[in-house]
Amino acid sequence: MAVITTKAIVLSSLKYGDTSLVVKCFTLQEGVKSYMIKGVLKSKKGKLKPAHFQPLTQLNLTANHSNKSSLHSIKEVQVIHPYETIYTSIVKQSIVLFLSEVLSYILQEEEENNPLYSYIETSLIWLDTHDEVANFHLLFLLNLSRYLGFYPDTTNIDKTAFNLLEGSFTDTEYEKLTISGKEIMLFKSLLGINFDAINSISYSKKERQIILRIIVRYYELHLEGFRKPKSLDVLETVFN
Repeated sequence: MAVITTKAIVLSSLKYGDTSLVVKCFTLQEGVKSYMIKGVLKSKKGKLKPAHFQPLTQLNLTANHSNKSSLHSIKEVQVIHPYETIYTSIVKQSIVLFLSEVLSYILQEEEENNPLYSYIETSLIWLDTHDEVANFHLLFLLNLSRYLGFYPDTTNIDKTAFNLLEGSFTDTEYEKLTISGKEIMLFKSLLGINFDAINSISYSKKERQIILRIIVRYYELHLEGFRKPKSLDVLETVFN
């Protein structure tokens, strides 16, 4: 049993019995870890509160990590970046629920990944501190693919089509799993930009749906076991 103090981002929180939670976190030091938080739903005096474990909350936690179990325990927890707007905005809440589901599918490794952690951490702070966020999840997912090893190869970006399976641009527009025409114009407009340039992109509701479906399909093709998030429909409803 090792006592670890680390930054962590909450990926998911599931009720266990009547009083407890099983919380999955992406920790800075040791990758993905799951914790049993016993009695947290009934105890009003305990140090640990259900509010600490809302989706994508950023924590500093001290935990017991066991070599013999996949479920660990948390001794102390502090919220590092208390969000000011994420939990009061329906749009931001919907984005966070969607991204927490996506990240729960993607992040499985029990190993340190500082660049990926830093990307998620700073992106969430950006989301909390900006108002124009309708395209945030699109750019977040596309730039996230860079850390997962399948960011689109932009070498031949002037070509007229993009092969989702190969992750590269092509002149062959009629192959299976290839996007072209209006779809590729929407896709190209997200490439190579950061969040501060997001307001330069203007998508209609319909266009936003199209590009999100393309990115989700891209993930399905490049990540084994990735499936369409259940919260995708909720997100699309909110933006309608």
